[in-house]
Amino acid sequence: MGSPLRADVLHRRLVVPAGPVPRLVVVDQTGSTNDDVLAGVREDPDAWPTGTLLLADHQSAGHGRAGRSWVSPPGTSVTGTFVVRPASGALGWLPLVVGLGVVHALGAAGVPAWLKWPNDVLVVQRGAEVLHGWGEHRKVAGILVQAAPDGTLAVGVGLNVTQDAAALAVPTATSLALAGGPTDRDGLVVALADALASTVGRWCAGEAALPDEVAAVCVTLGRTVTVELPGGARLVGQAVYLAPDGSLVVADHAGEHHVLAGDVVPHSQGPFFGDECFSLKHV
Repeated sequence: MGSPLRADVLHRRLVVPAGPVPRLVVVDQTGSTNDDVLAGVREDPDAWPTGTLLLADHQSAGHGRAGRSWVSPPGTSVTGTFVVRPASGALGWLPLVVGLGVVHALGAAGVPAWLKWPNDVLVVQRGAEVLHGWGEHRKVAGILVQAAPDGTLAVGVGLNVTQDAAALAVPTATSLALAGGPTDRDGLVVALADALASTVGRWCAGEAALPDEVAAVCVTLGRTVTVELPGGARLVGQAVYLAPDGSLVVADHAGEHHVLAGDVVPHSQGPFFGDECFSLKHV
């Protein structure tokens, strides 16, 4: 178990005017920070202004995409939820834009990172078992966006920090400690909050350059993939570009298919990353 988050330090560094967060809530433990934010917004939306961040030192019943759980030992992860109220914009881009912010934060800390569509952040774990389609690359963070009835978005981020291999649920996951990265959770929270305030702010403002920046770090593009679709169907083809709504466009013999949700499995005899991994285009 790692050291507890230092709420006083985080308040000094993150809350306006020193930082980008209008309200910061730090709790020792909760079931799900997304659930707590959504409940708070329903009860009193004015108490949860845009940009609010709820952090939990331990999240005991976190959510992943498609109903999965996100579970980690106490004190080993950064788990938090940001409040976002976009005036417009394709919501399919938001997990990718948040992922771009995580990539920027990790890069600034000396850890190169990439996006795997639609909501995963990957890093290299040197010396790890070479997995088919993954090589030494592993998932270190995930993003989940959920909406309140009034349109407020709860943007949850889970980042594995100090877990050892035994604490990870699947062989394709890692932590920053295993990847040789920084393990100061307070510093990581500050870096994430700053980076996400920038990328999400730019997305809310409709900045035209963001989609190309996302595509540039999205290693799903340019690969032959199997997409496991909701309901059990599968689509096999080449991931060719990101559509204006943030969907993944996969081309096969029948044409182009726009995928809004699904699990992407790369086809490769080598690592997930390589010289053939590139972003073809964004339209």
